[in-house]
Amino acid sequence: MLKVTPILLALLYALAMYRFSAWRTARELDARSTELADPRLRAVCDRLARALDLPRVRVHLYEIEPVNGLAAPDGRIFITRGFYRKFQSGAVTAEEMASVIAHELGHVALGHARRRMIDFSGQNALRTALAMVLSRVVPGLGVLIANGLTTLLAARLSRGDEYEADAYAAALLTRAGIGTGAQKSLLSKLAALTSGAGGAMPAWLMSHPKTEERIAAIERLEHRWQQSLT
Repeated sequence: MLKVTPILLALLYALAMYRFSAWRTARELDARSTELADPRLRAVCDRLARALDLPRVRVHLYEIEPVNGLAAPDGRIFITRGFYRKFQSGAVTAEEMASVIAHELGHVALGHARRRMIDFSGQNALRTALAMVLSRVVPGLGVLIANGLTTLLAARLSRGDEYEADAYAAALLTRAGIGTGAQKSLLSKLAALTSGAGGAMPAWLMSHPKTEERIAAIERLEHRWQQSLT
């Protein structure tokens, strides 16, 4: 029982930290966001809503400059001010913005926020267990190795979520009559839009898959859909 206690404590600590992080994120978003009221984006959001048989898809404008879209733990969808500026300048089309919104809707619909809570808690417990075992084998390095292994695991799980959200968005965009072209073109612009965020970090260490791999996955979906119609 004594050997298990540190793992249970790590699990409880991870759950508490996740809850606190979700609460703090919600407060930050409440304080720094308003509902987006752009008529051009409202038009494409209405197309997504009809495809989902919903009365409306609400999108909020988060007042920070980094280019990003996000789905809050409470299910709200946000576009950052920096991303919206790219749209206003013509660097991003309304259809491309719709692809971002559809992707974030995918994260909500597929329960990724809830799954991340479970994964985060499990990873914290795993990190503690690995550190305990490895510290006996390689004193002084066990904690570093455990942290590295769990970081790799977290990145892999996150990449899986991105592929799933991309697939959801591709299906939704197709059903809405927007198509996947805007989704693929937006992905191809991401590096330039975000000023190459992520640098030369290996793809297997990144929380998002490589752009070309995401586009290839969407094209494989398109190919399967075309085959099913013939």
